[in-house]
Amino acid sequence: MPTPRETILAALHARLSVLPATALRGEVLPERVPADGLMILRDGEPGEPEVTLSPLRYHYQHRAEIEAVVQGSDRDAALDTLVAGLGAALAADRTLGGLCDWVEAEAPRVVDLPVEGAASLKAAVIPVMLHFSTADPLG
Repeated sequence: MPTPRETILAALHARLSVLPATALRGEVLPERVPADGLMILRDGEPGEPEVTLSPLRYHYQHRAEIEAVVQGSDRDAALDTLVAGLGAALAADRTLGGLCDWVEAEAPRVVDLPVEGAASLKAAVIPVMLHFSTADPLG
């Protein structure tokens, strides 16, 4: 049985998969970026939990990251559309079907990545905070 953390990350990946861009999880950047763009979910860090007693609960603010990448002639508009679509997808269900308390993206960090012999890439790293509680830090 998967842990709550894994279940939440899988649900976040599923949420990304409804967007037109290709959604991967934990993969390296492929040689070719699909025309609709690419999003790679990085599992990130759970951080130090707040702990409550009676009942024992560990409250996490898990920081995952999504790398959004586009390539082509109008990279600025394409990345903006991709990031806006991600924002709308997260806002549609802030609890990922009740799996976590709250999901919230932070502002993207945008970079241009030159590619020798091809159109350069435009990418953004978007931190996503996943707020959830569990009875066991390993479970």
